Order: sequence, then C-alpha cells, then structure tokens
Amino acid sequence: MNSDIKTAVILGGLVIAIVVGISLSLSILESQVESPNGENSRIEKNSSEIRFDKLGLKKAPELVGISDYINSLPEELKMKIDDSVVLYDIWTYSCINCIRTLPFITAWDEKYSDQGLLIIGIHSPEFEFEKDVENVKQAVTKYGINYPVVLDNEKETWSAFENNYWPRKYIADHEGYIRYDHIGEGGYDETEKVIQELLKERAESKGTNLSEFGELVQIQEFEHSWLRTPELYFGYNFASGRNQLGSSEGFAPNQNVSYLVPEKFVLHNFYIEGTWTNLQDGMKLVSDSGRIFLPFIAKEVNIVTAGEADLEIFLDGKIITEEFLGDDVGTEGLLHTHHPDLYNVVNADESSQHFLEILIKDPGFEIFTFTFG
Repeated sequence: MNSDIKTAVILGGLVIAIVVGISLSLSILESQVESPNGENSRIEKNSSEIRFDKLGLKKAPELVGISDYINSLPEELKMKIDDSVVLYDIWTYSCINCIRTLPFITAWDEKYSDQGLLIIGIHSPEFEFEKDVENVKQAVTKYGINYPVVLDNEKETWSAFENNYWPRKYIADHEGYIRYDHIGEGGYDETEKVIQELLKERAESKGTNLSEFGELVQIQEFEHSWLRTPELYFGYNFASGRNQLGSSEGFAPNQNVSYLVPEKFVLHNFYIEGTWTNLQDGMKLVSDSGRIFLPFIAKEVNIVTAGEADLEIFLDGKIITEEFLGDDVGTEGLLHTHHPDLYNVVNADESSQHFLEILIKDPGFEIFTFTFG
C-alpha cells in the first residue's frame, strides 16, 4: 500500500473517531438535567415514563428535638411523612413575614391534603414567649391551621435543615428528597406548581389517579413598600451589631435604666421615656407609665409585645386618625395588649414618613420589636 493511500485511510479513521466521540458526548449531555440544588441529576428514559435518578439531591432530615405536637401525635406524624409529598414550613407566630404566608399555606392544605400533600409547620421561636405551647396553640386557632405543627423550641430541626431564615419552605417528594426551597414571602404560584408536579410524580409511581387541580390559589398578596424603616429590636442581645436605640442612655444589660426624652430624633431610630428593665430579647416597663417614640418611613407598623396593658397611639403629634389606624387599634387610638403577640399599630395605603408616639399606662408591659411593611 503506497503512502498516499495509507494517509487517506488514517485521516478517514480519525474523522470517524471524532464524529463518534461528539455523538457520545451529546448523548451524555442530553441525559442530564439541573437539579433544584444546582447539581446534576440524571433522567432515565423508559418507554412509559421519565424519572429522576435524584443523584446529588438531599433528603429531608428527621424532625428532632421536638418539645410538643399540635394537630398530630409523634408516631402518627411519622407514618404520614412516609410516602407523602411534604411541605415543611419553618415559621414563628409573632413574625409578620410568616403570618402573611399562612393564608396560602392553609389554602394548599385544604386543596391538596386528600391528594397526598402533608404540610408540617415547624415552629422555631425567636422570642422566649413563643416557646409556650399554649401561646402557639392560640396562634394555630387564630390562623385556622389544621395541619400538624411541631414545636422546635431549641431549633434542633431548624439546624438539621441548615436554616437561617423566617419563614422558609422546603418541599420533599414522596421519597423524601428535597425538590424545592423558598425563603421569605412570595413565590406562591411557583410553590403551588411544584406541589402539583410532585403530587403527579407520586400518583404515577403508585399507579393512582388524581382529581383535577383547577386554578392556582388566588389570594391578594401583601405589597411591600420598598422604602421603609428596617426591623428594630429592643433586646440588647438582638440589637447587637444593629443598635438603633437612639436614647443617649443606651443599653445596660439586665439593669433598670431611667430614660429621658431627647431634644432631637433621628429617622429609623427609636427612643423611650420612663424606667425600663433591659432584657436579652426586649424591654420591660418598670415605672408607672412610659413612652416610646419613633420617626419612621413605612405604610405598616407592627409591634411584638407581652404583658397586659393599655396603650394610646399618637401619629404626628395627635391621636392616630382612621386613615392610618392599625387593625388592632380602636377608633379612639387605644390599643389593649392582652396576649404575647404581634399587634398592627399603623396601616396605610402608601408608604410615607411619620412620627409615632406610644403612651403606655401599665407597668409590666414588655416590647420586643418594631416591624414594618
């Protein structure tokens, strides 16, 4: 065989090898998809179905360190988790962001619980009073929660999920693999579509039929004002690194401090008058009366409090008017706190700058935080 023929044969072989290699590479790429956690998961194709190999997906951790169960018993809940699509909602009952998500979650429970969806509320508290099971039970009743709620008082399950946020939703498929993760409010249509897809997967694996899902849940979503005062904490431990107590006396851990009204007020800072005990997570009024002052920007202002007390609410130097009246404030500008909870003080249509003054008439009143919308 002469050299020209040999060269032609060699080149032809190389071309064939390259073509085969490219074909194999494309075949491998087509068999992979991106998983919800950013890793590659293979899809295996059969004549009748497409299923995830779930390579790289994490399984939902077990519920650990649970101090109490509401709407379920431990063994009963464990049995329900097996073979269900599970939405784990990490929340706490005085968190306004958590509260705003609850109408959607309770609606999904009502709509999909008979089709294989199990919702579990993991109640991981921010403040000490939220560890009281009776307080949580009142909140469960208040918000119409019928699905199981577990009290994760030491945040062991919170840590098992490697979580750092309120609220946070994880959805695990019927085999226990986490397929969806959402932080905060919003994303409701997206979340519901994931629920539907995973319920379909479950039904196909079991060979069962699902009823028609119908339209997605339609509930008016809270619209945040983008220009607003950040959350303000009264506890010296919580305020560490983000101190917005404007009073010159400052924090004095575990001591009683007499605060005076300053000559000037700075926007996004709060000020107090009277004698208050400085606690890790809040402040407690010691004197017969006291006042809180706050220059803010928002359309909604909430307070988280404990202790029974009567409060008078003033806005811009006068009794708050109906235009700005919070849901928990009476027409005379009076707010009665009777249970450790979140109370809505100001509620307006648009965000704007105002000066809030709260007069407290009862010693023993505790306040933990201001939140805004």
